Amino acid sequence: MHVGDLERALLAAFPASDAEPWDHIGLSVGDRARTVHRVACALDATYQNVLSAAEVGAEVLVAHHPVYISAPVSFNPTPGVITPQASAAVWAAIERGVAIISLHTNLDRSRAARATLGARLGGKVIASLERPADPEATGLGALIDIEPCDLEELASRTAAAFDTIPRLWDGSAPEHRRIAVMGGSLGDYGELALEAGASAIICGEAGYHVCQDLAARGMSVVLLGHDASELPFADVLMNAVLEAGIDPHDVIKLPERRQWRSWGEGENL
Repeated sequence: MHVGDLERALLAAFPASDAEPWDHIGLSVGDRARTVHRVACALDATYQNVLSAAEVGAEVLVAHHPVYISAPVSFNPTPGVITPQASAAVWAAIERGVAIISLHTNLDRSRAARATLGARLGGKVIASLERPADPEATGLGALIDIEPCDLEELASRTAAAFDTIPRLWDGSAPEHRRIAVMGGSLGDYGELALEAGASAIICGEAGYHVCQDLAARGMSVVLLGHDASELPFADVLMNAVLEAGIDPHDVIKLPERRQWRSWGEGENL
């Protein structure tokens, strides 16, 4: 298999047509004609993850987040004051022969992504949040029915499921049966969660005024941290690479954890 073959297989699983117009997906760096023996998978195409992919002998790093959305103005070898991380990551990838393939909003819209979110929370996935009337359609987010619980119990479940410390905005519902989940940034999808009858939304991040407004309208908001909410997608990437035909012994998930901590949490990252 060549890099181009792997890219085609992954884009067949997560079509480019499902990506946002502004997104940067597929191959960012690399030679499509190069043979692939080993693939590393990760949430982020960071400078460090490129180095780690090279260290484990991977010819390809498959990541959820693109190495960049808009290309840096220049490419330099070391991240620093005047060198963005993306610039150094691309430099390192070329220098070490690591191709970078990203599956971002096209993966976010996949049925595999929402099934993964549902499995983490132990609930029944109804449909995407973006297209709630069509359970089979691709779409952002997930509507999930769960065993009834109050907000504290829901927060406890999400903390365990996503290995994070959630921040909470308390709406008016005494218990939650239908929730919405959005990996990464919520944007304006809280409106769709309200319309779909969810009483709480779990997401990576959301703006202050967005959360304030949703809570005032009865919607509880559980903020996980952008990276924490999407780290499970590395498993989705691994499965897709395996289905593309790479030997299981040569598909490696790079070790990643959330990259931030709350004050008082301890130096445990």
